[in-house]
Amino acid sequence: MHSNDPDVIDRLLREPGRWAVVGLSTNSARAAYGVAAYLQRIGKQIVPVHPAAPTVHGEPGVATLADVVGPVDVVDVFVNARLAGDVVDQAIAIGARAVWLQLDVVDEAAAQRAQAAGLDVVMDACPAIEGSRRGLV
Repeated sequence: MHSNDPDVIDRLLREPGRWAVVGLSTNSARAAYGVAAYLQRIGKQIVPVHPAAPTVHGEPGVATLADVVGPVDVVDVFVNARLAGDVVDQAIAIGARAVWLQLDVVDEAAAQRAQAAGLDVVMDACPAIEGSRRGLV
């Protein structure tokens, strides 16, 4: 069973990085919207990834992870747990350095595949909550 490494969480939140936020739309009532704004406040560049490819928080969106131009440090997964494995596989395919599965998004097999491919994995956690615990904005 996957266990989140506090040092990995700390490093991902403190180091500069480009985060592809899968499931991010313009719906301000969704958790992804607020978390993406938080990520920007702590200095992350965000890339909204959503089939509609909306511009969110001033950043142009793309429809899929494969459409992201340039490197991705973290793929932040805001999809239903049954869809998370496919997103993790896409993250591996694009060469992301890490995957972060949000609260209640748990896929042990996908986490194992990501770790086997050399990615850092955080699962069933929220960067805004974890960042606040660490005194980040």
